[in-house]
Order: sequence, then structure tokens, then C-alpha cells
Amino acid sequence: MRNHDLVFLKHFSMVIVFLIGLTVALILLGLYINGQQEPEPNPVAERAMAERVRPVGAVYAGSTGAAAQAAAAAAAAAASAGQVAYDGTLDGSVIYSNLCSACHTAGAAGAPKLEKAAWAARIAQGMDTLNTHAINGFQGAAGVMPAKGGNPNLSDEQVIATVQWMVDNLK
Repeated sequence: MRNHDLVFLKHFSMVIVFLIGLTVALILLGLYINGQQEPEPNPVAERAMAERVRPVGAVYAGSTGAAAQAAAAAAAAAASAGQVAYDGTLDGSVIYSNLCSACHTAGAAGAPKLEKAAWAARIAQGMDTLNTHAINGFQGAAGVMPAKGGNPNLSDEQVIATVQWMVDNLK
């Protein structure tokens, strides 16, 4: 190699080292400046944290507590009013096909199939007993009937209409 090639390589190497040093310095400066800024709040994380630390219940005392309790009950009733299952239909076949058939078609958990033999003893107890067991739930020797078929958004009238439809359609 010639002498001027060695001088060029020396200068070129110095330029490369300078650029690498400048890059490292800029990265460190950027990290320092970024570390000085306050982090932006994450609304999703804040909502989740507020939900985790929210009290489970409330204490109502005295006349103001009674008013707060009445207001909370009214708000809960208003919120649940719009949550009537199956658009409030009283058509037992709709409710049966969407909810009840899951157990009563296969006989799951001791649920009686839509056969007269399976329902004879139950019908003998009377429709009031059948409706009460369907609304409030029942655990007998043969199996378990969850309250309102496991859907608390059903109204009592919907449950009664569905029980009547089931009794009318026994095979």
C-alpha cells in the first residue's frame, strides 16, 4: 500500500468512529430527555385500577342513608328494566327453543324431557308448584332446576308462559 492510502484509511476510520460516537451520544441524550417527561396516563389502566379498588358494598345510615339506599335501588331497577330477556316475549316456544331446550331436550342434570311420562308426577303437584319451581329454582332427588332456567332477566310471566307451553306440548 502506498502512504496516501494509509492516510486516507486513517482519516476515514476517524470519521466512522466520530459518527458512531455522535450516534451513541444522541441516543443517550434522547433517553435522558425522554426520562424527564411525565408519562401519559393510560385511561384503560386507570379505569381497571379504579374498578379493582372500588368498594364492594356501601353503608347507609340515618335518613340520608335511607334516601341514598332508595336512590340506589331505583337506579338498579331502572338499569335492569331494559334487560328483559327475548324482548319480553310471552311466546313459550321462543323461550323454550332459546333457553330451556338445552337441558330439557337431552335430559341434562335430571331435566325431564318433553314426554308425558316424565312430567306426570310433576303435573300432579299442580301448575302453581311447577311455576314456583321454575321461577325460584328447585333441587330435587331427580335433578336441579336453576331459577328462571339460569336466565335472571326472564320475567315471572315469561317463565309461567314457557312452563305452560311445555306442559301443553308434551308428547
